[in-house]
Amino acid sequence: MRISRDKLNKLAHTVADSLAEIDQVDFLEERNMIRQEARKALEKLLMEETKIDAAARMKISSQRKIIQEGSQEWDILYRKYYNDEVKKLGI
Repeated sequence: MRISRDKLNKLAHTVADSLAEIDQVDFLEERNMIRQEARKALEKLLMEETKIDAAARMKISSQRKIIQEGSQEWDILYRKYYNDEVKKLGI
């Protein structure tokens, strides 16, 4: 999934702000450092999701018969292959 840099930064701010509101959480670093680390973690997750999506699509396209994207068969195969890739990563 593609997300704009602004939206990713907004998500990172939301994560840092939400953590700051929890009484049991004390920051050992400045809030900006927490936000930057949250952004890095989100970027990493989105990159992994992109790789998983590409692998699932590649498996579908390598089938002997042509399966039209958006068809019920394509959707079923996509979910199956996507879940298989997620399991391989141990997520």
